[in-house]
This record gives sequence, C-alpha cells and structure tokens, in this order.
Amino acid sequence: MAAYKPVVVPACPKLGEKITQDTLYWRGYKTPVQIKEFGAVNKIDFSPVPPYNYAVTASSRIHIYGRYSQEPIRTFSRFRDAAYCATYRDDGRLLSAGSEDGLVRLFDAAGRAPLRQFEGHTKPVHVVGFLSDKYRIFSGGDDYLSNLWDIPSATEIISYSEHTDYVRCGCASKVNADVFITGSYDHTVKLFDARTKSSVMTIEHGHPVESVLLFPSGGLLVSAGGRYVKVWDVLKGGQLLVSLKNHHKTVTCLCLNSSGQRLLSGSLDRHVKIYSTTSYKVVHSFNYATSILSLALSPEDETIVVGMTNGVLNVKHRKPEEKNEKSQKKRQPAYRTYVKGRTYMPKQEDFCVSKPVKRVLRKYDKLLRSFQSSKALDAVLEPPIMLHTPEVTVAVMQELHRRGTLRSALAGRDEKQVNLLLTFVARRVIEPRFTPVLVTVADMITDIYQPVVGQSAIVDKQFLKLQEAIGKEIDYQEELLEVLGMMDTLFATFTKKRDTCLEENKSNGLTEIIETNRNY
Repeated sequence: MAAYKPVVVPACPKLGEKITQDTLYWRGYKTPVQIKEFGAVNKIDFSPVPPYNYAVTASSRIHIYGRYSQEPIRTFSRFRDAAYCATYRDDGRLLSAGSEDGLVRLFDAAGRAPLRQFEGHTKPVHVVGFLSDKYRIFSGGDDYLSNLWDIPSATEIISYSEHTDYVRCGCASKVNADVFITGSYDHTVKLFDARTKSSVMTIEHGHPVESVLLFPSGGLLVSAGGRYVKVWDVLKGGQLLVSLKNHHKTVTCLCLNSSGQRLLSGSLDRHVKIYSTTSYKVVHSFNYATSILSLALSPEDETIVVGMTNGVLNVKHRKPEEKNEKSQKKRQPAYRTYVKGRTYMPKQEDFCVSKPVKRVLRKYDKLLRSFQSSKALDAVLEPPIMLHTPEVTVAVMQELHRRGTLRSALAGRDEKQVNLLLTFVARRVIEPRFTPVLVTVADMITDIYQPVVGQSAIVDKQFLKLQEAIGKEIDYQEELLEVLGMMDTLFATFTKKRDTCLEENKSNGLTEIIETNRNY
C-alpha cells in the first residue's frame, strides 16, 4: 500500500515589508504590559529627572508609576470629580492638575495633599502646565479662558478671554519663560506672551484642536485636530510648513522623542504614527486594541506609554542591548566530533540500518487519510484557520473535489455549520487565487440547500451576502472589460496615426526625389 501524501497547500506570494533602521529600532520594544485604570486615561506625563516616574490622570485620580512598576507607587485622590492634565515641573518636584470643579491644584510630587489651590475658572479645567521659569502656571478651561497664575502667592496674574470655545490643550516654551500656547475647539491656536495683555499670534488649524506641541528650539509648532497634524513656522509668523493626513480618525495626542528627530501622533483610529521631522513621512506605526487618548515617551526613549478610552494603560519597554563581552562558556566539542563518520562508505559485507523518518500529519491530513471527508472539512473551517490561513481551507476543498467527495462533505450540515461555510465563501470568493475552487463550492452549496431556503433567516442572509458579493464582482469585471476595450481603441488609433504619418513621410520623400531629378 502506497504511503499517504499530505495535502499540498499552494504558496501565495506576499508583498514583503520594507525593513529600515526605524523599523528595527521601533520593533525593539518588549511585549506590552497592560494596566487597568479607573477610567479613560486623558493624560500621561513623565518626570524630567531620574528615575523617570510617570503620572497617569484617569477618572478622579492621579497615579504615579515607577518605570517598571505595575502598581502605583503614589496616588493623588483629593478630587471631588474628574481630574485632568497632571503635569510635572521641569525639576520633577511639583505636579499640577486641573479638575472638573474648575480648580487648579499644585502637589508636591513626594507628598499627597495639595500645596496650592488656584480659583478663577468657572468651568472644568482641561489644560495645566508650568512656564519654564518654574514659578508660574498657565491653565485653560471650558469657560474659554486662558489664565496665568503665580505659585508663591497663589494669585492670578492675568486672564485671557480670546478663545470662543473650549480650551483643551496647551504647552509652554522652553526658550522663553513668558511664552505659552493654547489650542481650542474654535479651530485656533493662540500664542500668548505674559508681558502683553493679548495674544501675539493666532493660527487657524481648520479643525477643533486636540493637542499642540512646541519643538525644543521654539521655532516650530505642531497642532493636531481632526484627521490632520500640521506643522507651523512660528518665526515666520505662523506659516504652514506641512499638513499630514495619515490617520483615519481624530488625532488626540502628540509627542516628540528625546532627540526631536521623530514625531509621534496617537488617534482614535487605534494607531500611533511615527514621523521623521526632516521629511515628515511615516517611518513606523503601532496598532492598539482601542482608541488612543494620550501618549508619552520617556526622556531616554526607553518606555512608550499609551492611554486608551477603555481605561487600559499600555506600557512598552525597550529590550536591553546585548553585551558584547564574551561570557565564559563551557568548552564545546570540536566541529570534527559532530561530522565524524559522515563520509564513511559502507563496504559490501556491511549491513546498513536505515532510520525511518517520522512524518507529522496535521489534523485534516489524518482525517483525509482515514477517508473522513466531512470531519476533514470541519477541521479547516475552524476560525483560526479560516481567518489566518484561508489557503489551507481552500486546498482541502480542492482535494475533496478531486476525490469526488466534496458534495457529500458539504451535505448534512446544521444551520450553524452552513452559516460558517457561507460566510467563508462569501468573503473569499472574490479573491482571484481562490475563485476557481470557491465558485464550484458555492454552486454545490446552492444545489444542496436550495430546498431549505426560507426556513432559516441566518442562512438566507448569508445567501444574500453571497449573491451581493458575486454581483459586485461581476459588475467590477464588466467595468474592467469596458476599460480594456477603451484602451484597445486608443492604442489602435495611435497605431493608425503612426502608420499614416510614415506613409506621408515616404510619399513626400519620393515626390522630392522626382522633382530633384526633373530639375537636373
């Protein structure tokens, strides 16, 4: 009896991903650690000084996490309602935060109770930050105000009421201690100077502004709102340099790496895009489970923390670099020890014993070998195989059709199995590599289960989806044939014109030769 030959799964060519230095670098992060918070994470901020703890603002609490800790090492919970935008000062000693009740609170990073409380906003405060002189705080709220506060005296220095909608983001200049920027849902970004009574620059973003970011040099400003990330030249009066539209939904957060050469943006489309700040092209992207609200990168680029709408905190750490030092290992046998005797040629009187090669068959191969066609088909209709390796499912169907047992394998199925089968066929029948086999399968399914049409709403729905998919594909093929016909007509016209021009040139040349001969 001949040995069973496993089903041959045809290998389909795949487009290879271009591997760059950025790809290798950003892939050098470990598997993420998931931390569950009490609510949506609206802000993540790293301490600028070692050991680079980070503050996470979610619900009515602010949690401080260590770099590798999965439990908060400190909690600030002195909020009646939601807390917003917990931000570290440049020296990492103080922490400021806004709240739903309109108060701005100042905390000692090593303590728990608030040191200062600033009253002046009448609605929730979503934006809080320190100016670079470390003694003043700016804030923005849903009352359309942008306020500046003095920390030692806990008093309001100045209040700007130039926005016409909620103020939801802001940042301070690291170069000039009097300059800070706010972004609002009125589609504008305003640059304020504490020495003046009004804004010194207004930039129209075109969409509600969700996040703003100032480069360390202070010359470039990045704003995010809608699906757009825009870069502005502040030194040229707010001139637009580039507009990026790489996200499919609203961009909610921005971040720079430590060198300022890479810009990161997070969005509700569950992606984090990484741009080069020289070409502003996407060099890498991360995909997450749910919509992203906040994003932060540690000062040494060692940790990426992403906060999501479902309250999950996603933390990725860089893999430690491999040390080049040669570790003292136990001396292994020489190479000749392993290859000894491989070139030995058996003599005539020798008795050779061949070691049988054990073949490991997959589940569907074992069932096919025992002629269990229906169970073999069930084995390849499991969701992991159908979703990730559909070519295996189609290969088994093709083998069953070759054996002549496909119809019997498809028959005698209940509502759930027929629904699963039709879902797979309707989804994959339009792929050219699967179409020849799946058209035959669809034809058989229609013949077998036609008498029971109308008895199950679920099966009827799948039949309609299959009909719709095939109808769309037919229309698409007809359009392609029409385009092909148009192109053939155009090519034929060009060919005729070219032939006519050549004939005219030949005739003109012959006439000139005849006239020249006559003159002579």
